[in-house]
Parts: sequence; C-alpha cells; structure tokens
Amino acid sequence: MKKSFGSFLIALIFFTGCEMKPAQVKPPLEGQGEVFLYLEPFPQEAERLKFTLGGINALAADGTETPLALSFEEFRLEDLKRQRLIASGRLPQGSYAGLSFAVKRALLKGEEGEGDLIVPKQSTKISFPFTVPREKAVVISMTFKYSESVKEGTSFFPSFSLLIPGKPLVTLKAFASNRDSNTVTVFDKRSGRVASVIETGNGPGGIVLDQRARRAYVALSEDDSIEVIDVERGDTINRMRLNAGDRPPELALTPDGSALISVNSGSDSVSIINPFTLIEMKRLTVGHRPVSILLDRTGRKAYVFNSFSNTVSVIDVPNRAVSATLATEVGPLRGQFNRKGDRLYVFFERSPYLIVYDPVTFSVIKRIFVGSGLSVLKVDTQNDMLYVGRKYDGMIEVYDPFSLMPMETFSVSGGVDYMTIDNEGNNLCVVIPDKKRLAIVELVSKKTIAEMDVGDYPYWTAVMGER
Repeated sequence: MKKSFGSFLIALIFFTGCEMKPAQVKPPLEGQGEVFLYLEPFPQEAERLKFTLGGINALAADGTETPLALSFEEFRLEDLKRQRLIASGRLPQGSYAGLSFAVKRALLKGEEGEGDLIVPKQSTKISFPFTVPREKAVVISMTFKYSESVKEGTSFFPSFSLLIPGKPLVTLKAFASNRDSNTVTVFDKRSGRVASVIETGNGPGGIVLDQRARRAYVALSEDDSIEVIDVERGDTINRMRLNAGDRPPELALTPDGSALISVNSGSDSVSIINPFTLIEMKRLTVGHRPVSILLDRTGRKAYVFNSFSNTVSVIDVPNRAVSATLATEVGPLRGQFNRKGDRLYVFFERSPYLIVYDPVTFSVIKRIFVGSGLSVLKVDTQNDMLYVGRKYDGMIEVYDPFSLMPMETFSVSGGVDYMTIDNEGNNLCVVIPDKKRLAIVELVSKKTIAEMDVGDYPYWTAVMGER
C-alpha cells in the first residue's frame, strides 16, 4: 500500500510539472481603458545625453493627472536604438489633454566627462489631445527631440513629438498574444514596429488567422472562450463561450476556413466549430490534458497531443470523429509536418529525443537526440529545415532535413517559446517570453533584424502571409 501511494505521489509531482503556466488574472477594465507609450529610436545626436525620469502622467481635460507605470527610468542611446515600450497604464475613459514628464536628472558627456544639466523643478507638460475609449487600448508613438531638449549645453527640458500610429497595410499585419496582459499586440512585420494593442478576455493564447476572411481567432484559456478579431479594423467583433472549465490553449483552422478546432485542455476534449456562426458542431473526447493541435496539409486530419496520457488523438475532420489514438513517449507537446506531409516530427516534455513518425502507420522512422528543455519546433516547408528552440536559453539550432543533424546555430536575446515564418519576408518570428518581446530573424543571414516590446508573458505570434 505504501509503495502504491509513493508511486502515485511521484506521478502526481511529475505530471504537475507539465501543466501550462497559469495566467496572472488581470482585473477587468470595467469602464477604463489603457494607454501604451512607445518611444521611437533615439537620434544619434543624443549619444552624449543620459537622463532619468521620475514619472510620466496622463493629463485629463479637467486637469487631473494619472501616473503611468514606467518600463524605463534611465534613457540613453545604447538602450534606445529601436522602438521601446517606456510606459503604460490604465486610465478612466474620456478625453485627455496630453502628458507630463518629471525629470530627476540629466547628464551630458563632454571632453572632461559627464556633467549635470539643469533640469526643471516642475513637470514638463506636452499638449497632445487624445481619447481613451471604454475597455480599449491606445498606443501613442513618441519621438525625442534632442535639439529642443538640450538648451545651450547647460539645461534640459524634455521635448517629444507625439502621434497615434497609422495602421499597417492588412498584408503586413502581425499579432502577438500576451497571456498575463490580456492583450494582443499588433505590429508591422516589415518595419518591426508596434502599431496598436487590442484588449482581450483573460489568458489569450493560440491565434489562427483566416487569411481570406481577414479574421483572427484567439483562444482565451482563462475565460473558456474564443475571441474573433477583424484584422482590417484591428478590433474584437465577436466572442464564443465554450463550456466552463474547457481552458482552451490553442486552436486550428482548416485551410478552406470551414472548420475551427479548439483544444480544450481542461475538459480533455476538442470542439469542432463553424467559424462563421461560432456554433459548436461536434465535441470529441480525446486523451488526458491535450495541449496542442496540428492539421495535415489537406486539413482533413488533425493531430491532438495529449501530454498527460502520452498519446496523440487523430481526428477525422470531415466526419468529426476520432479515427485513432496513438501511443507515444512521455509528455508529447507539439508536432510539425515536413513539406510532403510524410514525416511527422514530435517533441516531448520529458524526453531528450525528437521522434520522426510515419503519419500513416505511426511507426517510428528515426529518433534524434536534441537534448533536454526543447520548447518549440518549426519546419520550414520551403526547404524542410528544422528550427529547434528552448525556453531557457536563446540558442536556436538548425537541423538538416536529410541527415537530421544540426547544421548551424544562432541566438536571440532570450529563451524561445514559439516560432513562425513570414513567407513574404522569409523571416522567422520568435516569441521570447522572459524578455516580453518578439524578434524577427532573417532566415538567410540568421541575423535579428528587429525586436519589439510586447506585453506580459507573450505566448504566440501569427502573421499575415504565414508560411
């Protein structure tokens, strides 16, 4: 009896470690909105300047000031060579007259070293009328004006030009879900700049795009819901409520856009949904704790990875039925197909091996030692190269599709949790949760060409024109 209880306890500890990180539930906005201040890259002429802010406040039309949370306090060129999120916060809905900036200290480097500049004793106010809608987000883009800020090399009065960014072309839009912020960040995949933020329900996770209908579907794991976003408008247009306790982490959409499939991790099920009416057409029981889903190239078969039962459920999508349940190694997390669709690559939470399966017979073709801690796999269907990343370091390995041996490595600024490929730019879009950012990596040179600050615990990214 003691031995059985001990075995049960070990298994419980083991499986508890496999659970998805719970979202830190953010209180609902309830009549408020949010503002996000993004600073454009510092001008080169500011290389000798360094200043520290004590705070940034939003100025309401009636004179009321509301402090924003600073992401940056010290401003210097070496940290501001790209667009950065410098402050954000909730605001009551309504009209605002501008922003105020409190300066703690400013230093200017000269021939004899750094010297203090005279700074204003009162906050500097910058007029910029804007409106915060109810339960919506506003992004304000800021450009630092060096020549107007540094007066005669002796004093410093911060000056910024402010504007609401324009919308990117629909074909250039990309999205990042932020689980702990309850937001989706919209960015321009070509320029690598944030354009807007969409407020969502609790725990946004996987995103799928209907490229033709120009809709984005977002899984809300903490709300047991799916949110629908109009890609062109950049706004939520509908929401579907699933069953209580479903906790959907990810979604899949058939290539013809006729079926949306929700992985319901909390209820060991999948829902096959009409994406236009948002009516559940069928609910199927799968294995224990399904965490992800993969469609084959035709969209006729879906593979559901059940991490706690060590199985993959194969769904016959047209007939809305489970056609097979396949045994795997411990803790299957995700899979990817090669270009022809005759190889299925699967990695596991507790195994150092990436396993190649025949998707028809589900026989093992090859076991590839990749080491522990694998968190993401992406197959480039243009050349079948495999990109492998880990959550605990920023190293991405590239595997040859023929020898299945690592060819080269490159790094990003932090641990990797998800990747996708932009077909138009031939770029790899990388989610880096611990840094609260996304990176865009050029696949030819393997160089990071852009980084974007997003929200808390970014989980997923999806781009128009995804490969």
